[in-house]
Amino acid sequence: MSKEVGSDDLGEGDYLPGLTALLQSMDYDPRFTDQGRRVAWGQVVGALRSRAQAIKSMNENPGYDAKPIVSPVVITGVPRTGTTALHRLMAVDPRFQGLQTWLLDAPMPRPPIETWASYPEFQKSVQVLEARYAAAPEQRAAHFRAAEEVHECCMLLWHSFVSNLWSCGWSAATYDAWWQAQSEWPAYLYYYRCVQLIGSSEPEKRWLLKNPGHIENLDLLFAIYPDAKVIQTHRDPAKAIPSLVSLLMTLHALMEEGRLEQRGEIMLRREVAKWSNAARKAEIEREKHPGRVMDVVHGDFHRDPMGVLEKIYAFIDMDISDELRAGFAQRIAEKPELQHGVHRYNITDYGMSEEEAREPFRDYIQRYDLLETRT
Repeated sequence: MSKEVGSDDLGEGDYLPGLTALLQSMDYDPRFTDQGRRVAWGQVVGALRSRAQAIKSMNENPGYDAKPIVSPVVITGVPRTGTTALHRLMAVDPRFQGLQTWLLDAPMPRPPIETWASYPEFQKSVQVLEARYAAAPEQRAAHFRAAEEVHECCMLLWHSFVSNLWSCGWSAATYDAWWQAQSEWPAYLYYYRCVQLIGSSEPEKRWLLKNPGHIENLDLLFAIYPDAKVIQTHRDPAKAIPSLVSLLMTLHALMEEGRLEQRGEIMLRREVAKWSNAARKAEIEREKHPGRVMDVVHGDFHRDPMGVLEKIYAFIDMDISDELRAGFAQRIAEKPELQHGVHRYNITDYGMSEEEAREPFRDYIQRYDLLETRT
């Protein structure tokens, strides 16, 4: 890491308890394949490398944090409810800046786009993604990523090793139990500094951010972004949560030996519990911040994306020019999210009925009218 980054400074030691818990869990919980163990270690080292890169770049760019982040637009919601499609559609608007995948891997002030391909960090991100899709081709259809496209805030939050992401790649029950008892506040402070760093070359440009996990931490989100405009997406949980589990399970055969059916069933129950609790927490925080969150139902967005965009832009106090409208219309017509195939899954593959999956979300489903006509 020191050789690649040129520094072994990882900043404050807030990441150490989580790293310790994760390493202990890796020794105890999963049944790694040989390749899976290498991949898991690669992710741990990669997160540490990214953190070292961020701290190094902060030290090399004094004043990167001179200006606060003003009125960011933040998309969140239970995973697989349309957050990615909405995020990438809105990113067509050149007035926004976002977190590109390669800059999440190697945080630094965002250089001019025409120079990205010359950066070793960009080239490495391309190589890593290509290797991932070669190992699990079905991930292209389920959740395609590209080095140059915007991606999720969670990829900065996981540098602090207090993150839901570390419970998703392989069996990590002991880490998961530890994580659920922690505050992510230090991780959010680090994340905020990274966003400032990446945007320091254009500090006045408005941010467009996205992360499903924010719905569990709206209190922390509003603490760092007091004037944020939040868009929360919604979908029938009996459709969204199995889709998430199906996505996460695509790597199981690569990462672990056996227990495929058992892990899928355990994961679905875990995700239903986690995200139903997150939805309840979000409602509590929303009441404390009236007028700060706009709702978008998955079915409405797919039926009339332009109509939904018009409502969003009114909410965030921005206009849609004729040129921008044409850009939106082109991306909508091209349907780039489907270019790698359709992600297919079935909740019954994971030992649960739709009714069971919906039960913990009963109030949430009723509040946003997510059944039947809006599935």
